[in-house]
Amino acid sequence: MSTSESADKSKPFVRPDVAAFLAFLNGVQAPPMHEMSLADARGSYLAMVPLGEADPRPLAVIRDLTCPGPGGEIPLRLYDARETREPGPVVMFFHGGGFVIGDLDTHHALCTEIAAEVDLPIVAVHYRLAPEHKFPAAADDCEAAARWVAGSPAELGRGATGLITIGDSAGGNLAIVVTQALGDAPAAVPVVLQVPIYPLSDEKTDHQSMLDFAEGHLLTKVSMDWFHASYAAEAGNVRAYPIHGDHAAAPPTVLVTASLDPIRDSGRLYGEALIRAGSDVIFMEMKGTIHGFTTLRKAIPSGQADMQRVFAAMKLMLGTA
Repeated sequence: MSTSESADKSKPFVRPDVAAFLAFLNGVQAPPMHEMSLADARGSYLAMVPLGEADPRPLAVIRDLTCPGPGGEIPLRLYDARETREPGPVVMFFHGGGFVIGDLDTHHALCTEIAAEVDLPIVAVHYRLAPEHKFPAAADDCEAAARWVAGSPAELGRGATGLITIGDSAGGNLAIVVTQALGDAPAAVPVVLQVPIYPLSDEKTDHQSMLDFAEGHLLTKVSMDWFHASYAAEAGNVRAYPIHGDHAAAPPTVLVTASLDPIRDSGRLYGEALIRAGSDVIFMEMKGTIHGFTTLRKAIPSGQADMQRVFAAMKLMLGTA
């Protein structure tokens, strides 16, 4: 075997559509997000949506509302494929963006996809962002919203028999944090399933995946450092780093990672903790793709099939397959 052949075999697998997207992205001459103003960083994230994300699905109900929170009213958005429905599980969606960027609109299309495919109502939460609102503001808002929905408020128009927490990246972290908080101090109904997608679970900054994919794969180490400094989470605090929680008490879990993600190993670490604790978990690592694939389904078409696998796992765990 030649040296070049050996080197090729050592390279991680990259899907063709992911490789094409990364070649385009890394060829764009634009300042990195951490060098922009907050307004520009948030605006650029939103501007990526029509370029990279699939179109929203039509639904019977898409309605903005609010709920009380520790820092004021929390913006929410209700999604449902049905105009009315009997009481059942309600999905709580927490958006990604490093606790600094992202909102209801950046993840709007993804929420319509989940609502259409899983056929359950979704309540998306726009928590307070850092650095204006540092840790634990995001966790506090998401927990408050989940407790409000669990109480089946009249404003929701749907009876909740259980909650499903789901989110991507920072939202995946928040999905676990909220689940643990509602396990420690129960809400009106329990969390029946959690679906953290490429979550950050721990404070370790030198996982092998961070070393391997520090640059050139959309999410970078420099960006992670910026997010970390902005959110200013407390090391060892379970509301920031859920790896420190009680994993034996976790509900059924669908855990998703991406093989080319710098924080991949943080998700793997959480999956290992769940398995060692005897929790019921489906672990899915999407091979050859990157952090952010859930909201890049136009730029990376294979991400749509990835999400279909996630939906199938959710239905299996819920017993509705």
